[in-house]
Amino acid sequence: MLYRATFADSRHLAEAAAKIKKPAMRILVVEDDPRVAELLKRGLEEEGYTVSNAYDGLMGQKLADQHPYGLVITDIVLPGQDGVALCKSLRNSKPRLPIIMLTALGTTDDKVEGLDAGADDYLVKPFEMRELMARIRAVLKRRQEVAPQKELFRFADLELNTKTMEVSRDGQAVSLTPKEFKLLEFLIKHPERVLSREEISREVWEMDFDTGTNFIDVYINYLRKKVDKGFGQKLIHTKTGVGFMLREEKSTP
Repeated sequence: MLYRATFADSRHLAEAAAKIKKPAMRILVVEDDPRVAELLKRGLEEEGYTVSNAYDGLMGQKLADQHPYGLVITDIVLPGQDGVALCKSLRNSKPRLPIIMLTALGTTDDKVEGLDAGADDYLVKPFEMRELMARIRAVLKRRQEVAPQKELFRFADLELNTKTMEVSRDGQAVSLTPKEFKLLEFLIKHPERVLSREEISREVWEMDFDTGTNFIDVYINYLRKKVDKGFGQKLIHTKTGVGFMLREEKSTP
């Protein structure tokens, strides 16, 4: 006798499938204030994540080395090893691991230091849990995107390799921080096009541009010093009031 699935059977199968949950993503929170650490743990667990707490940088480093976390959230000011050193170490050993920094230090220099260390995002205390969750979703979405097939990009005498993370200008190696590399990568993927600060902030840092800060201009200046300084032809240009672009200068007769 042939078995025919009924609507009730389909409903029961759907209900059974719904009960089978994927393993929760593991998040490491490195925060030396026990109260804040517990609040973060509780809030993240309510969102379905599995959370481990570390209360200093060395403990955070040890846990990150031992377990396959999907995300690290770390304060900057930590005993043992600060968050910047931890971030740099994790970025070297786990280049694809998403990292979000939390700190009470909110100046442009502080943000630049954190992002230069390799953090994917930077959130200033105090903040609401829903804002942290939005940042987490944005960072994870960016990290989960399929990497483009093209690895080597050339513009004029500038070369950028997304696989090896190497940059050269006229055959000379150019050393960039992770965020400088991402910014140059965005520019070289859209040559001869003016890119607004809003676009750059959204695509490179996965955050809305804050008109009260000038960190993008700071990074553009960093790039100019490393990519253009010492070369006759300047490649990074500013369109006043609009944004920035990668463009070859027209030679004068």
